Amino acid sequence: MLSHLLNFSSASLKESESSGMSEGRKTVLSGDGAPAPLCVVMVSYFTGEILFTAMEAVLREEVVARLVLVDNGNPPGVQKRLRETAASDPRIELITGQGNVGFARGCNLGAEKARQPLLLLLNPDCVPVGGEIRELVDAARGLTGDWLLGPRLMGGDGREQAGSRRNALTPATLVAEGTGIYRLRPGCRRFNLHQEPLPEEMTEVAVISGACMLMPLESYLRMGGMDEGYFLHVEDIDFCLRFRQAGGKVWFCPQVELAHRKGSSEAPSRMVERHKMQGFLRYFRQHFFDDTPFPLRALTVSLVWLKYLGSCAASLAPAWRQRQSPSSKD
Repeated sequence: MLSHLLNFSSASLKESESSGMSEGRKTVLSGDGAPAPLCVVMVSYFTGEILFTAMEAVLREEVVARLVLVDNGNPPGVQKRLRETAASDPRIELITGQGNVGFARGCNLGAEKARQPLLLLLNPDCVPVGGEIRELVDAARGLTGDWLLGPRLMGGDGREQAGSRRNALTPATLVAEGTGIYRLRPGCRRFNLHQEPLPEEMTEVAVISGACMLMPLESYLRMGGMDEGYFLHVEDIDFCLRFRQAGGKVWFCPQVELAHRKGSSEAPSRMVERHKMQGFLRYFRQHFFDDTPFPLRALTVSLVWLKYLGSCAASLAPAWRQRQSPSSKD
């Protein structure tokens, strides 16, 4: 029964993919063959000191012509420093005062200010240290049509992170990932691909991370940007799906490695997990549940809720253990 449902979901996705975006356009390069000017959009919410480290690193990259910093909320001292930094460098444009409008809306606000032909969405916890942005732009030479390109995201432990390259997120791949059934069923497609052998060349995949996503600006605008119905998390998965359904291609570049320090934002973990849970449910309702058999639909929803409740329990555990310790009872 489970095998039948997993196969149904994969077939449903294939039928939904279609070609609609233009093909044949070359990656925009300047006349002398150097990479075209690039606009970086960075969304910040109580990010901490790493925000300024990331901004400085980005502006050291010679291919970056503009940095749009979307301030979704930071302490007064940080906001003052951001205003001073923006006033001292004409390459920086600061968008502030809108409040915490979410990551998707923040990306769209930033992209509206972009004037360069290439757009890079970059998290402030992704800090280039040795020309990684230039390398990523160089890797995009020769890509045609509408494309997205992402690097190999590396954690502090030196291992590739799960978000770097993924299969399409369907009820089937969620169940395979959430239950671990892919370990028992050879050939079962899971969501994450980071434990698969690293390809030697740039490879087409279904999903890359919005933490570092390069594309032609016109492709982003043609898609209408990120779906602002997603507040935090899953908007990049949704964008990749819609992008591919419209005929675009999503590429993973293993040769470019970028450090990604997760969790730099001071946002409460339970708030983050709540938005993630809501994002997953929205994604499946939008793209799959109309054609998904009830048992698979119910299992998908159950796994999303279990993941959310487990994350909430994990965040509460340290405080509970502290209250139960002998010292806290004295």
